[in-house]
Amino acid sequence: MHSSFKPPRQVKIGDAAAFAGTTPRAIRHYHEIGLLPEPERGGDDRRRYGYEDMIRLLWIRKMADAGIALDDIRDAFTTGTDSEDGIANTLERLEETLAEQEAELRRQRTAVQRMRTEGSRMGLLSDFVTDRLKNLPEGSLRQADLDTLLVTERIFGPLGAAVQATRFIVLATHPALREDSDRIDDAEEALDDSVAVDDPRVAQVAAERHIFESALQTVIEESGLGEDDDALFDAWDALHPEPADDDEADIRSGRREAGSMSAFEAIGKMPYDASPAQWRCMELAIELSAQDSPAI
Repeated sequence: MHSSFKPPRQVKIGDAAAFAGTTPRAIRHYHEIGLLPEPERGGDDRRRYGYEDMIRLLWIRKMADAGIALDDIRDAFTTGTDSEDGIANTLERLEETLAEQEAELRRQRTAVQRMRTEGSRMGLLSDFVTDRLKNLPEGSLRQADLDTLLVTERIFGPLGAAVQATRFIVLATHPALREDSDRIDDAEEALDDSVAVDDPRVAQVAAERHIFESALQTVIEESGLGEDDDALFDAWDALHPEPADDDEADIRSGRREAGSMSAFEAIGKMPYDASPAQWRCMELAIELSAQDSPAI
C-alpha cells in the first residue's frame, strides 16, 4: 500500500522560514548579503528551496542563535568552518564580544566553545546530542551525518536526534557497515526520476536496505548501544519532569520546543528531493521490516 503523504521536494520561502524558525524577510536578507545562494525559481517566478538549501539555512540559524555575526557566518562557509584554522579565524572576534557581554551571552559562549572543542559544527547541536558523539574517533563523523542530525533535532527535538545518533556511532566505528551503507545509499540515489516505481531494481534495492538495517540493528543490540538508548530516555525524563498537559508532553518528550510547530507540520515543510521510485523503495523496505517484526 502506497503512503498518502510524502514530504515535498521543494518548498516556498514561507515554509522554508517556518521550518528554520526565521522569517521570509530574514531569508531574503541572507540572499542579499551572499550568505544563502539564490535557489531556483518555479513557473510563478517564486523561490523554491530544496534539501541542500534547507540544510544551509538551518546551520545559519544555529550559528546566528549562538551569537555569530552574519558576516562571520558567511566567512565560515567560504573558508570552511570544519577546519581547525577556519574555526579559529571565524570565532576569534565572536569570543572577544562574548567576553564583553558575559552574562547576556552565556548560552552563546557555551555553544561556541563546544564548537571549537569538537572542531566541527557538531558543537552547535544540543548538549544531549553532542555528548552522545564526543568520544568518536576524529574524522569518523561525516558532515552529512551532522546534517541529518540537525534536521532530526529540528523536527523531533534533542532526544530524537540523540537516539538517531546511535546509528552514526555504529557507522563511525564499523568500517564494513559504513561501506555497505555507502553502497546502498548510492544504489538508492540511482533510482532517480528516470526509473519507474515498478522497475525490478526498486524491489532489489529495498531488499538490500532491509538486510542492511537488520544487520545494523543487530550490532546496536550486541554492542549495548540499545541499552544506552534506554538510558537516554531515563536521563531526559529526569531533566524534564512530568508535564501538566499534552502540549507540554510533546516538549518533555524532546519532540519540539515550546511555541514551535508539531513534528508532522515540520516534516511537511522540509523538502527531500526524492523520486517516486526512491519513495517506493523506502515503502517496500518498511514493509519488509514489518513482516519480520513479531506479532503482538
